This record gives sequence, C-alpha cells and structure tokens, in this order.
Amino acid sequence: MVIKQVFLVLSLSAVLALSGCSRQQSDWEKTRAANTADAYELFLKKYPSGEFTAQAQARVKELYEERDWQKARDTDTLDAYQAFLKQYPEGKWTEEARIRVENFTLAAAPSAPAPAGAETPPPESAAPPPAPKPTPSKPAAANAPASSAHAKAQGSFGIQLGAFKSGADAANKRWARLDKEYPQLLSGLSPKVSPKKGDSGTLYRLQVAGLTEKRANAICKTLKAHSQACVLIHP
Repeated sequence: MVIKQVFLVLSLSAVLALSGCSRQQSDWEKTRAANTADAYELFLKKYPSGEFTAQAQARVKELYEERDWQKARDTDTLDAYQAFLKQYPEGKWTEEARIRVENFTLAAAPSAPAPAGAETPPPESAAPPPAPKPTPSKPAAANAPASSAHAKAQGSFGIQLGAFKSGADAANKRWARLDKEYPQLLSGLSPKVSPKKGDSGTLYRLQVAGLTEKRANAICKTLKAHSQACVLIHP
C-alpha cells in the first residue's frame, strides 16, 4: 500500500512538472511571437528562473539597445553617441558608436588651430596678392576672382567616413562597401587612409579630400539619410 502511495505521488509530481514545462513552453512561444520588450519582461516576471530565462534576458537587452541606438542615430550628435557608449560599452552597435564618436572628434580637430592659417594661407587668402602687381586695376581685379574661383573649384573641404582601430584594411573595406552602394554619389573620388596615434592606440581614418563645400555637404547629407557615418572636414 505504501509503495502504491509513493508511486502515485511521484506520478502526480511528474504530471505537474510536465504540465508546468508545457505551459512555460507555450508562454515562451507567445512571447517570441510578440517580440517586444514588454512581452519579454512579463515573461521574466512570471518565470524568473525558468528554462528560457537567459534567452528572454538577452533579448530584452538587445531590444533596448536597438531602441536607444535608433534614438542616438536620429539625434546624430557627439553627446548622443557618447551617452550610448556609456550605457552600452559592449553591444551590437558599440563599435559603430565608437566610430561615430571618433568621426566627430577628429573632424573637429582641423578647425581648432584656425589662427595657424596665417602661416599657411587657405585658398581664399591666397587671392589678394595679385592686386599689388603693376598692372591696370581692372585686369588685376579680374584676375583675383579667377584665382579664387580656381582654388574653390579644386576644393578645400573633405569628409571623414570612419575611424577604425582594427587597421587600414577595415577602412578600405568600408570604402569598398560605400563605393558599391553609392557609385554615383562617390564617383571620381579617391579615398585615403590617414593613421592617427593616440593614447588608446592608432586610429585609421577613412577620408576624402579636395572637395568643394557644396559637394562635401551633399555627400554627408545623403549618407546620413541612409544611416551612414559622415563628418565634414573644414579647410
């Protein structure tokens, strides 16, 4: 009799266990179908230590990162990307966020030493010298704008399309991908990989120089509209 009772208890326990597993499996499938942060959080609240808990926790993290990355991308500022990196130091979009932070930082660098331009005059300041020549005033005035126009036609602006820690190959691969996806936009351009040493190692910056301000702005506007990194580099 005792043996029968023990057997019944074990049988009931097994049935209950199977029933619980079946219910959890069903709830998990429904949660995956909904695929929202709220659905996964409800599942975790109901099954804090279940069979699918680890998967649910990982998916919640991914969904929140996707949401916050979209916000940072829409804002598209240095502060937004830095805040994202602080919250997600290791994640799916971490490397891309670091690239964009470096883009903003490095692209801003050339504009800082503006006073030093007096030592190496930019194209605009190179135009005035023809005026003092001993020629009639009208021809001299005509020559100056022509020289300036020629300099501007050559282009003194640039763009930065990425900054990579892994090496020049990563920068070249990024260019190959961009050139394939936007052949007309980048037609006729020749990129360069410019290494820059820093405290955390060497960054390999993918840049294109010799652009007019108008074209540089147009390229960045188009690339940013497609969620691609692009920062204007001033003369």
